Amino acid sequence: MTATLVLGGARSGKSAFAQRAAEGAAIGARPVLIATGQAFDDEMAERIARHQADRGDSWMTVEAPLDLSAALAALPADGVAVVDCLTLWLSNLMLADQDVATATGALLKAVSACEARLWLVSNEVGLGIVPETPLGRRFRDEAGRLHQDLARAVDEVFFIAAGLPLRLKPAA
Repeated sequence: MTATLVLGGARSGKSAFAQRAAEGAAIGARPVLIATGQAFDDEMAERIARHQADRGDSWMTVEAPLDLSAALAALPADGVAVVDCLTLWLSNLMLADQDVATATGALLKAVSACEARLWLVSNEVGLGIVPETPLGRRFRDEAGRLHQDLARAVDEVFFIAAGLPLRLKPAA
């Protein structure tokens, strides 16, 4: 396994950072974007279409709004993939009333077992104000726990702000 966690705020440049890194590593292979977003409204559909257009035809897209572990298990050993993003995946789980702890445990096992080169993109949501609603606070807490667990499990971690990467955990 070679996996990198890429954290940052909204529009920080985290997805672009991960995609550039994956393209650089995908010599002779077609990179895979494992997408967790779902188009529940027109704005999200436009956002998804814009992201697909930005990546172009050189990327293969796999939709995995809930079963991210299966998507990782299906990657070839010599594959290169970006998961974008884990906070959308987490909100999908919560809205579908799925057991977050079980899904997170399965994800951690899948990341550890995956032989492909991975970049896991996620929004850092713990830097702002305390959310007003119980659901918002639960989401923030679940995301924080997920990020801590993944940071321990992966090879390296980056935090992206204003398009600039800060390496939090260097590769060994």
